[in-house]
Amino acid sequence: MTVELLSKPGCVACTATKRSFESKGIEYTVRDVTEDPEAFQLVKDLGYTGMPVVVVDGGADHWSGLRLDKIDSLVA
Repeated sequence: MTVELLSKPGCVACTATKRSFESKGIEYTVRDVTEDPEAFQLVKDLGYTGMPVVVVDGGADHWSGLRLDKIDSLVA
């Protein structure tokens, strides 16, 4: 399973999502949408306007915002 966290600096929900991933032992990569145009375009293509955006397995699942229920489902 691959998990990507698309985030931006100063985003409180992004930081909380990172902490939740780390506390549950979920491996993930971070892409900063302010520095990575492809990550920014992916957020737009998925139809999101807020951060963070989490993309699982290349888009098999994705969501926006701090979603503890979705994070828990990655561990189950």
